[in-house]
Amino acid sequence: MVYTIDKLHLGQKASFEKTITEADVLIFSGISGDINSVHINEEAAKKSIFKKRVAHGVLVSSLTSAVLGMKLPGEGTIYLRQENNFRKPVFIGDTVKATCEVVDINKEKNIVKLSTITTNQNDEVVIEGIAVVMAPKS
Repeated sequence: MVYTIDKLHLGQKASFEKTITEADVLIFSGISGDINSVHINEEAAKKSIFKKRVAHGVLVSSLTSAVLGMKLPGEGTIYLRQENNFRKPVFIGDTVKATCEVVDINKEKNIVKLSTITTNQNDEVVIEGIAVVMAPKS
């Protein structure tokens, strides 16, 4: 479904859930060029503050894009800005859920502000922030 600016309302929410795999981390490392050992080397990661490999924060935060581009507002959405606060690490095998909630609508400018919260399988917040998008036109 696509929500144009006139079909959006405050408090409206949508989510996307995914289990982070080793393949996700390795592919993202190749795409982004971020081959930091905390992501790709188990022995090096054991010496880090995390004690094991972690997923890239930006990989996890990209799940918000799936919500915005495919669910709320949906296809045709233009991502303008994202603010993220990384609260907890995400490990390979964790299941995370990105949720977006409409918190402000500017119909004149066709701009929507959404709170973005990503939680893990224990319902702990791993990332929180704000997204600003341009809603699809009708």
